Amino acid sequence: MDPTDSSDTVPDVFGPARLGPLTLRNRVIKAATFEHRSRGALVTDDLIEFHRRHAAGGVGMTTVAYCAVSPEGRTERDQIWMRPEILPGLRRLADAVHAEGAAVSAQIGHAGPVANAASTGLPALAPSGAISPLSLRRTRAATAADIERITRAHAAAALLAAEAGFDAVEIHMGHNYFTSAFLSPRLNRRRDGHGGSLANRAKVARGIARAVRDAVGDRIAVLAKLNMDDGVPGGFRLDESLQVARWLEQDGNLDALELTAGSSLLNPMYLFRGDAPVREFAAALPQPQRLAVRLVGGRFLRAYPYREAFLLDGARRFRAALTMPLVLLGGITRRATMDRAMAEGFQFVAMARALLREPDLVDRIRTEPATRSLCIHCNKCMPTIFSGTRCVLA
Repeated sequence: MDPTDSSDTVPDVFGPARLGPLTLRNRVIKAATFEHRSRGALVTDDLIEFHRRHAAGGVGMTTVAYCAVSPEGRTERDQIWMRPEILPGLRRLADAVHAEGAAVSAQIGHAGPVANAASTGLPALAPSGAISPLSLRRTRAATAADIERITRAHAAAALLAAEAGFDAVEIHMGHNYFTSAFLSPRLNRRRDGHGGSLANRAKVARGIARAVRDAVGDRIAVLAKLNMDDGVPGGFRLDESLQVARWLEQDGNLDALELTAGSSLLNPMYLFRGDAPVREFAAALPQPQRLAVRLVGGRFLRAYPYREAFLLDGARRFRAALTMPLVLLGGITRRATMDRAMAEGFQFVAMARALLREPDLVDRIRTEPATRSLCIHCNKCMPTIFSGTRCVLA
């Protein structure tokens, strides 16, 4: 941790900051936003340009999302899968971001029950078998061998990212992907050593963090994106998340936690506050999902009112309970909000949707603190994940 973070001095969000072995040029991170710009599970020029543009726009670090650790862990067949064939593309991407003065992180993970078996042609794995509302196929309960394989695959993916010149990896422990699903008492109904008690349900998260750290040592920074709250009845809630965060801190394998919320499987709008683009989602999906969204999409895509820093209330409890660096996510669009996060003890802030409309927003806020984001929180960017993530109003 940067010594300034533990002093009484409020850090400048646009000043240099330590993140594990890194020194970032500022404390603003481009949050992972699935780009849908890879083809054949490989890096493309379009994906490189997407992240180069955000790096040129002033962020301290940009996060490539989403990099699956194994082929069945993808949410669609063209999504990046971390394997040796991807190294040349990853190196070009890292070089392009570095040339703009920013660092680059790979969000690594396994989609678990959020994986689309209809697209990948491979069974989606979950803590317990169930019908997926996304693919309308049954997920398969992961075996102990699956858990061990996926844990090793996270370590291998992190090593690959380091070899490609990436500065960090972010382990996906949110949104009811594989690790997050094991944390959820609603999705994890196992009766073995990975189910039941919170300590058992947290074994996957802790084991993956340990495997990644053991693999990369201090070559690169290691972050994790952790759900504070699934936002669904019977799901993983804040009090349990706080305990898991304490364990992760005690284990000493992470350089920072990025705090998130919501379930891509059951309640995605809990993270994406603002309008619910039900009609646009339906239009972007194939049948029979299109018909299902038209009929019951209002139940799945529930609208939550937008407000600046909408995850701050929950995140404050983590800040009070932990000493490790934290990344505040959710409705960070103004300099005043960034300064508030710094004053409350958060070491970094993360931005996503606002940067889709204005990739240079960070630089403009730095030079003119009164700059206001043009994002109107319509969330019509969300359905573009099927065709190339973008702001439809830009």
